[in-house]
Formats: sequence, structure tokens, C-alpha cells
Amino acid sequence: MTFFIGFAIVIAVIIAASIRIVKEYERGVIYTLGKYTGMRGAGLQLVLPMIQQMQIVDIRVRTDDIPAQDLISKDNVSVRVSGVLNYRVVDPGLAINRNEDFLFRTNQMAQTTLRSVLGQHDLDEMLQKRAELNKVIQSELDAQTEGSGIKVISVEIKHVDIDPSMIRAIARQAEAERERRAKIINAEGELQAAKQLDEAAAILAQRPETMQLRYLGTLGEFANNKGSSTVLLPMPMDLLKTAADFMGKK
Repeated sequence: MTFFIGFAIVIAVIIAASIRIVKEYERGVIYTLGKYTGMRGAGLQLVLPMIQQMQIVDIRVRTDDIPAQDLISKDNVSVRVSGVLNYRVVDPGLAINRNEDFLFRTNQMAQTTLRSVLGQHDLDEMLQKRAELNKVIQSELDAQTEGSGIKVISVEIKHVDIDPSMIRAIARQAEAERERRAKIINAEGELQAAKQLDEAAAILAQRPETMQLRYLGTLGEFANNKGSSTVLLPMPMDLLKTAADFMGKK
């Protein structure tokens, strides 16, 4: 009787040790006598003690910070760039069998890819074209992890930090650019005004009486001015000639 009780206890212990529960977001990688023999899904799973081992792998999307990386942009600006990496395990068997530590490896590859891609672009592109650069980094990193059971979902540039001395230089450059644009706009305005004056002069040259009326109108504006200043205006020669002709006829 004692033998049967002891045997039953041993069987119960073996069964208890064989039972493994895999959660919905996990997968179990099975090794039988050290050989990869398959993968188990969510639920209650039986694993033979001493013969089989099961390694649990989380297949949820994982988010890792990409530490700040020092790099030189294409226009020779020293910057520190950090990012965020989103990826997941799509094949637990490959992820375990082909990577000693797939989490560490993926993060290290993200750091090197971030430096490699951004080093080929100017600082302005890093600041203004982040969405495009994110896609380039994600595409290159996904190609590197292909065949290792990892799927890179996205890579986001988080911060682009510039040395304070470079910030001052960029500020001076931006100020010079604003002054240049202001001068160009001013020159374009003067050119347009000169063209309009030239057109007006051409019209007035064809109609002298129009010029005289314009002159008289200007005199009226000065006459209506309530200021005490005395203003001397030149008399147009055409107007004097007209007046002389009129007096001669009399």
C-alpha cells in the first residue's frame, strides 16, 4: 500500500512539473533532448520533464529607447540624436535560435543604423524631414533583421540636440538669411515701382495737359496744408509757355 501511495505521489509531481501555462501574448519554443521541435500556442501545455524544455517568448510590440548618438551631419554639424524603436517577434523559433539575445542585438543595430542614415543628411533635413528619415531608417533596419524572426514596425527620431556654439552660429546664419530676403523683397518692390513710374511717364508724355492737371492738383494739396511752412515749387516750362502764348494772343 505504501508503494502505491509513493508511486502516485511521484506521478502527481511529474504531471505537475509537466504542466505549463502559456498566455495569449506568449509563445512557447519547445526543445526535445536539445533539438528544436516546434512552438506551442496559448493555453495549457504539457512538457515532458527531463526530456523537453520550453522557452517562453513575448510576441507583443516592444518599445525601446535608442540612446543619444553622437554624429556629424553631412554639412559638418555635431549633433546628438536619440530615438524610439518599435518592433515585435514574428517568429519566436528564429528569434531564439538565430540570436543569442535578440533584444540586445536589435537595439544595437538600431543605434548603428540611426548614425549611418542621419550622417548622410544635412542638419536642416534632420529637423524638417523627420517623417521621411524615419521611414528610411525603419526600412534599412527591417532589411537587416529579416530572417531573424524580428519585424521592425517603426523608428522615430526623438531629439536632435545641437551644441550651444552651433546654435549661435545657426542663429546668425538665419538672421543673415532674413536680411537677404528683406533686401530682395525691397529691391523687387522698387523695380515694380520704377516700371509703373516709367509707364506713367510714357502716358503723361503723350498728353501734356494731363501733366498740367496733375501739377495743379499737387499745388492744391499744398494749399490745403495747414502747416506754417513755406514751400517753393518749380513752375513747369510747359505751363509757362502756355501762359505766355495766351498773353501774346491778347
